[in-house]
Amino acid sequence: MTLIEKLKPQRRTALHPSAQFSATLRVHLENQPGSFAALAEAIAEAGGLLDAIDLVRIEEDKKVRDVTVLATDADHIERIVAAVRDVDGVEVEHVSDRTFLLHLGGKLEVVPKTPLKTRDDLSMAYTPGVARVSRAIADDPSKVWTLTIKQNTVAVVSDGTAVLGLGDVGPAAALPVMEGKAVLFKEFGDVDAFPICLDTQDVDEIVSTVTALAPVFGGVNLEDIASPRCFEIERRLRETLDIPIFHDDQHGTAIVVLAGLLNALHVVGKRLEDVRIVVTGVGAAGIAVTKMLLAAGARDIVGCDRHGVVHAGRDDLDAVKREFAELTNRRSCEGSADDALEGADVFIGLSSPGAVSAAAIRTMASDAIVFAMANPTPEVLPEEIAGDVAVIATGRSDYPNQINNVLAFPGVFRGALDVRATTINRDMELAAAHAIAEVVDEEHRAADYIVPSVFNREVAPAVARAVAEAARRTKVARR
Repeated sequence: MTLIEKLKPQRRTALHPSAQFSATLRVHLENQPGSFAALAEAIAEAGGLLDAIDLVRIEEDKKVRDVTVLATDADHIERIVAAVRDVDGVEVEHVSDRTFLLHLGGKLEVVPKTPLKTRDDLSMAYTPGVARVSRAIADDPSKVWTLTIKQNTVAVVSDGTAVLGLGDVGPAAALPVMEGKAVLFKEFGDVDAFPICLDTQDVDEIVSTVTALAPVFGGVNLEDIASPRCFEIERRLRETLDIPIFHDDQHGTAIVVLAGLLNALHVVGKRLEDVRIVVTGVGAAGIAVTKMLLAAGARDIVGCDRHGVVHAGRDDLDAVKREFAELTNRRSCEGSADDALEGADVFIGLSSPGAVSAAAIRTMASDAIVFAMANPTPEVLPEEIAGDVAVIATGRSDYPNQINNVLAFPGVFRGALDVRATTINRDMELAAAHAIAEVVDEEHRAADYIVPSVFNREVAPAVARAVAEAARRTKVARR
């Protein structure tokens, strides 16, 4: 194998090297022919990918370079660094994890919209002039929407109990995720969002705290709150407050899944009302996706948890899953998730790696659609079923058809805020899903292109327009 071949991506692991696991190595190399080639070969042999090479300086007998490498996980970074340290004539000065560097000091800051250059500026922005604005709002509370940040500000609220794939890591550990969410709100929807990480898991305390904070915000995005508490928290806040309350893990996921599925069904020539759907994962996302698909016209959905098919005859179901059983499984299926897949047209995974087998996927109907969205490792790897199904989607950015909530929530809140909606209802969610699907035009729709890129700048405005129109149509818009 030549050096060039070794530098190409090698399928040594199931997961691909990516920027999320990247590091920059500052290395000192002897200033002689072949020294960098030996370094590059060590990286390739360790399964890493060279991403960038920068010359820092030249010393008398050495060159100092910053070498950026991509890995598959944190342990893989350590193996690559160890391999580089073993190369004769190479000294590793230090290693910087690029993801941690990006988070140093946090990802957000508060920047004023108006300059304070003179005494006049100060007297209008703050005391004494601001008192007149406060009096105007006290006299007419609706003016808070035009005279404060409320009109464009969303609270991103979490208790840290269901953070990504990490589980219950607490509010402090949830903060980087909520900061990231706020960055996405601003970048894609021009919505000012602020992270609120609460040090309580008590439903009453969360509801009362968010209610007390509500005067500042035009909407609340609930995030990474464990099931089943998330359902009660959202329900009670919606009953109490007159601003949009949106649990993105539920409804954002459901919107993008429906959008992708609508296009996938177009690709294979099937109709939503005719297909058999199997869902693994009957938590917040799985239940919300199921209800969204039913609202959109699906008729035959079977849900599965870790104990198998959810059906009314099981005696181990809590109240949430009993309701789910009443809504689904019209054919009264029983057995495992693998059993349920036989003859199914669509698999939607919102669970964990290995929830279904590749062998079971192969028993699905012809032109099957598979959405394996467990992150970072899908329920079944696309490589295992390539050629066996018609359409594959995942939650990962390094495969085609990434089902990513960022396609939904920035535009959903943008549209809701634009019309000062009092809630986000099912019609608005369905409108958002169809808007996302329609960004992918018929000419370009294909098995590997059923959802637009998260960087497609047409998405959020299209979603916002559709959501705003649905809000007006259903009479939840204040303007």
